[in-house]
Amino acid sequence: MMLETKGATMRFGGLTAVSDLNISIAQGEIVGLIGPNGAGKTTAFNMVTGVYEPSQGRILFDGRDITGKAAHSITEAGVARTFQNIRLFSTMSVLENVLVGCAVRERPTWINSVLRTPGYRRHDRASHDFARELLAETGLADFAEEKATSLPYGKQRRLEIARALASRPRLLLLDEPAAGMNPQESLELMDFIRRVRDRFDLTILLIEHHMQVVMGICSRMYVLDYGLTIAQGSPDEIRRDPKVIEAYLGVE
Repeated sequence: MMLETKGATMRFGGLTAVSDLNISIAQGEIVGLIGPNGAGKTTAFNMVTGVYEPSQGRILFDGRDITGKAAHSITEAGVARTFQNIRLFSTMSVLENVLVGCAVRERPTWINSVLRTPGYRRHDRASHDFARELLAETGLADFAEEKATSLPYGKQRRLEIARALASRPRLLLLDEPAAGMNPQESLELMDFIRRVRDRFDLTILLIEHHMQVVMGICSRMYVLDYGLTIAQGSPDEIRRDPKVIEAYLGVE
């Protein structure tokens, strides 16, 4: 398994945001995490990525216990994410935003950076080459020198994914990647996520409210409601589950 959570629970004082979360994702899968607003989905992401340390339970990445490790250590191990609200560096160009992601894997000493040694220049060229490759893969090559926030909304989403890919992850967590997109952009996003998964040999966990997207690309899904896992299974099973229908639509 690429990712496993074993009884992961997150409490904030007397509030339990996520309770006894047990999910497992095999290498190469695209798995959805869905639920109404406030169900605990982003909190689950924050536990996996080291933003929060679980109050109890464990998080395993590729068989290694990463529970409570710092966010940067988890990123270095091979976990990357995007955010529900786009978080680009607004004063930087499209290319510079991706180069920030590349920096996770490259840590030249200050003396090499100041003196711009041959080794530093090699790393710098390699980073620029990889960043431009990512822009080409995500359809952003023609926008490399433009200011990141000048891009249309859908392309900003792609840029955030490109920046996450720059850290060379094995597990990619996408937090509502279709948010704010029109129907055509959402359909294109589905093909894009599959292509990225195949091209970079990724395992993907995504939060998504756009049911056409999540049902269309995920092999399995987990459903949270008030921090509890109320259902899991294939898209068809989830679509017919009475507990899921009640969580989203209520009952008479």
